[in-house]
Amino acid sequence: MKVSFDIDCTPEEARRMLGLPDVTPINEVLVEELIKRAAEMVREMDAEQLMQQWMTSGVQGLGDMQRAFMEQFAKAQGGFGGDNN
Repeated sequence: MKVSFDIDCTPEEARRMLGLPDVTPINEVLVEELIKRAAEMVREMDAEQLMQQWMTSGVQGLGDMQRAFMEQFAKAQGGFGGDNN
């Protein structure tokens, strides 16, 4: 036997019917605080300094990767410049 019920109600009516607490005020405070903190972070962010840090790390990382590849090639060939003696 299969029984189904269709209840037509708003989310607020369903919350009250199920006895769930109204967390709207807490949610509003939380969202306002998140917006305030995000705005503070944007104001404090220095785009030029951020790009400088990213570019420095990126270039240094690229140099490290090139060095690692060259070391591996040197090991595989027994060294560069014909030092296979």
